Amino acid sequence: MRLRLPRWAAVTAALTVLAGAGTWTAAASDDPPPVHRADRTLDVDGVRLDTSYFTGDDDGRRPAVLLGHGFGGSKDDVRAQAEGLAREGYAVLTWSARGFGASTGEIGLNDPEHEVRDVSRLIDWLADRPEVLLDKAGDPRVGVSGASYGGAISLLAAGHDPRVDAIAPRITYWNLADALFPDGVFKKLWAGIFFSAGNGAGEGIRPGAGDGPATGEAPAGEAGSGKPPACGRFTAELCSLYQRVAVAGKPDAAARALLEARSPSAVGDRIKVPALLVQGRSDSLFTLAQSDAMARTLAANGAPVAVDWTSGGHDGGDQEAERVERRVGAWFDRWLKKDASADTGPAFRVSRTGGVDSTNGRATTRAATADRYPGLASGTTDVPLGGAPRTFANPPGGAPPAVSAVPGLGGGLSGLSSLGVGLSLDFPGQHARFDAKPQAGALRITGAPTVRVKVTSTAADGSAVLFAKVYDVGPDGRQQVLPAQLVAPVRVEDARNGRSVTLTLPAIDHEVEAGHRLRLVVAATDLGYASPAAPAAYTVAVEGPLTVPTAPGLTTRAAALPWWVWGLPLIGLAVAAVLLLTARRRTAAPAPDPELAAVPLLITGLSKKYKGGERYSVKDLSFRVEQGQVLGLLGPNGAGKTTTLRMLMGLIAPDEGEIRVFGQAIRPGAPVLSRVGAFVEGAGFLPHLSGRENLDLYWKATGRPAGDAHVDEALRIANLGGALERAVRTYSQGMRQRLALAQAMLGLPDLLILDEPTNGLDPPQIREMREVMIRYAAGGRTVIVSSHLLAEVEQSCTHLVVMDRGQLVQAGPVAEITGSGDTLLVTLAERTPDGAPLPVLPDALVEKIGALPGVGSAARTDAGLLVRLDGADATALIGELVRLDVPLTGVGPHRRLEDAFLTLIGGGAA
Repeated sequence: MRLRLPRWAAVTAALTVLAGAGTWTAAASDDPPPVHRADRTLDVDGVRLDTSYFTGDDDGRRPAVLLGHGFGGSKDDVRAQAEGLAREGYAVLTWSARGFGASTGEIGLNDPEHEVRDVSRLIDWLADRPEVLLDKAGDPRVGVSGASYGGAISLLAAGHDPRVDAIAPRITYWNLADALFPDGVFKKLWAGIFFSAGNGAGEGIRPGAGDGPATGEAPAGEAGSGKPPACGRFTAELCSLYQRVAVAGKPDAAARALLEARSPSAVGDRIKVPALLVQGRSDSLFTLAQSDAMARTLAANGAPVAVDWTSGGHDGGDQEAERVERRVGAWFDRWLKKDASADTGPAFRVSRTGGVDSTNGRATTRAATADRYPGLASGTTDVPLGGAPRTFANPPGGAPPAVSAVPGLGGGLSGLSSLGVGLSLDFPGQHARFDAKPQAGALRITGAPTVRVKVTSTAADGSAVLFAKVYDVGPDGRQQVLPAQLVAPVRVEDARNGRSVTLTLPAIDHEVEAGHRLRLVVAATDLGYASPAAPAAYTVAVEGPLTVPTAPGLTTRAAALPWWVWGLPLIGLAVAAVLLLTARRRTAAPAPDPELAAVPLLITGLSKKYKGGERYSVKDLSFRVEQGQVLGLLGPNGAGKTTTLRMLMGLIAPDEGEIRVFGQAIRPGAPVLSRVGAFVEGAGFLPHLSGRENLDLYWKATGRPAGDAHVDEALRIANLGGALERAVRTYSQGMRQRLALAQAMLGLPDLLILDEPTNGLDPPQIREMREVMIRYAAGGRTVIVSSHLLAEVEQSCTHLVVMDRGQLVQAGPVAEITGSGDTLLVTLAERTPDGAPLPVLPDALVEKIGALPGVGSAARTDAGLLVRLDGADATALIGELVRLDVPLTGVGPHRRLEDAFLTLIGGGAA
């Protein structure tokens, strides 16, 4: 029998701060305000939870946020988000769940008696913090968020603890049994990944590793532990469940009941707090159907609900982390800070692929929104399917299996379908297919298509396990794309004599172009799922059209205007006209300057402040770049180089000043940006495609004519040779960098921007990259390169711009900067005339030299002392050094860029 203490007693007795923990430390950040972090280990029912507590310098009480992590992770995974929320005025508590990170205990898959109770204890702890806002004694104002495993705990916490005030779960499950056993079919690969991640949880960081678990219990699987072998940190009942289902190849009633009891759906009727539900379109683990069930249940409870479908998910793709975290912050601002002006976004948002960003080679996204969540069956239209009944086989052992999603592979393969790339595979004789006629016009599918079919099985038990999917088939009839690589499994019982069933296909958001057609495929196998081992024949006949949801409400961006507005048409039109004219004045781009038409770049008075602060990341920056130059952009970390490049590429807008490229003012989407190529942090390539195929796909996605690509010339400059026809997965790092450069050079842009192009390269590869840049500029084009490798910049660049703390320090030809007469190298004696070693110049003396009249700065180097003159001459400097007893042996101009750089920025590191 467990003795359950009152809550106040549990807090006093159970939450113990270990000695040495809990010291306040400033978290690293370049932006104000500072964030403080306190690491503590809390003892909860004999289990030690590793936690971190983040706060800013705000005065008074503030709402709190709990951030959970994903399965297999730890509290460290959400540190950046925690720091961001703390800066925005929240007290943030993160923790490693039982069995993960440095926390002890066993993994119970968010067991209400353990992991969920742990969250309530963490809320108890927050209630005692003097900086946390309370709704009443013992009840802090608190929100909970997290992704996947952490998303589920936010839902469960809201269902079990009435003190939770708002939640923002991301890419998570509503019913774990439905997620892992959809329609009675075992999702074997994802379940195996779960089990493997749990077995490896906390490896290398568990206290006492090598001597057994920190809690003192016997290691998993050993005598006396009560566990089957190889259980890792799972509880014995979960370990037994997995092994039982994996061997049988299908779930039993007990397995479903256990997972359902630990799912948010078990307490769905109790979740009545504002909920932002973020789910991924590229997710074969927790599909859009899971968030749909959440949204419908919570809305029925009367809770404010917003639904956001992102491009990514557990199968990879763009997770849109920065955007989503901003939206989570706004959601908590509205419901925790009670800020009615906070923009929480639309009731429904879906991210759609909008081609490829020419600046970095990544897929871009655009949003479609609606003022209400449409569900998965809104605005349906029927698409007739043709084809007679088809008979196909389930092979012995269920192998070879068809391929749709490949769990654990990553790389965002499921997102490629939106770019017209198909990666699925169905084996002959193991599937039936039914085609529709080509579409007369474009068709956008948003939701879960359905179709009625009749299934007949020759299996001994009369059942059939089938996998249904809808393809987008190109005009040639052969090229087919499986949207998001998703498939719907279904188990059909009692089908010996035929049984009619309605198949609900995966929920997707996908556009079928005019001339393309839909294809229904029903297969006997799939790589991600368990199929029956016994051979059988299945016959499938289509009994109706494919019913496709289109969600027409997505075209509605705002509610209708009130009736009284129409009663004042003249005033309304006048106001609209004034607003339109003033908006145009504010946003209109300056006219082109004909005199600068041949100047690749002119930056004048450019300034940009950090978000929400008074500090500048770039301040009053001005410089000019001419044709044929290779310009090096130098500066220490935080100098403002990346911000300058982002403004130059039109990705962010300056607060003051302007940028002109060939006389055209830069704005997001400015036409002149088509003359700019960029290589920023490398480019994402499809590893199974050749280099040439990757370049062709990229250029096709830009929507520009094929003849404008100048592929052959770009490749000649990049010098890839025969490697161009090989798969990119066989490339070395240097070859990948050159392919990325070739991609940036497609179209032969007149201005090429390269951000750290030599990162990760060895010396021969760096030399090759240098030659590529020089060859490119030799044709009269211009290159701007940002790099930390000063010696390399000195050899490859003709001109330099040196920045420090957001401002211009010096600009000009490399030879002029490295050999400028106002910077002197003072060589120093190492020994006295008697041969005794001399000490290194003390810091105080170096600072004193730098403060001399007419001296700009002084910095030590291996060769001696670099002194930049600011009015004084060499003779005066020598006199002052002698007066200060500096053991100089010579004074002369220096010639190394590294020395010049250190002098210009006062000795800072690059």
